[in-house]
Amino acid sequence: MALTNRYKTATGSGTIAALVLVLVFGSPWYRDWVNDNYTDQTAGGWFLRLLAYPAWRFDTSDSLQDVLADDLRAILVVVLTALFLYLLPGSQLARARGTLSQLFAGWAAFIFAGAFAGLITTLVRSNPTLLTAFSAAGAGATYGLFVGWIVGLATLGGWRGTRS
Repeated sequence: MALTNRYKTATGSGTIAALVLVLVFGSPWYRDWVNDNYTDQTAGGWFLRLLAYPAWRFDTSDSLQDVLADDLRAILVVVLTALFLYLLPGSQLARARGTLSQLFAGWAAFIFAGAFAGLITTLVRSNPTLLTAFSAAGAGATYGLFVGWIVGLATLGGWRGTRS
């Protein structure tokens, strides 16, 4: 069990970081605050709005399909981050504990998770098109590129293989 292990796992710590990012910055309260106080005409405002990409919500005037797609996107960002963190580095980093390769592997996992979450959830939305799917994948990759370093830092130094 991960809680009894004296080493943190890179997959576990990266997934927890992704979950915290989605729960805090994807919340309706954060989105309302950033929309009321910041514009995307400045770099800081753009970044604060970008943090809200995996938005989840309870009620809205939008269609049920769009609400489910947003909620599914938030869930998929976390689940796909865990999957990619597990699959990307694998055994080749088992002896590379604490190196920058783990930072970049965690960062890349979050970029892929954001892109695929956007792409997949386009299929659930009402009136999906290929252009909106590409646009959603690009927005997810942008989110992963500028926010994924946080997940990369969380995975840095995590234990990846079996002890020899």
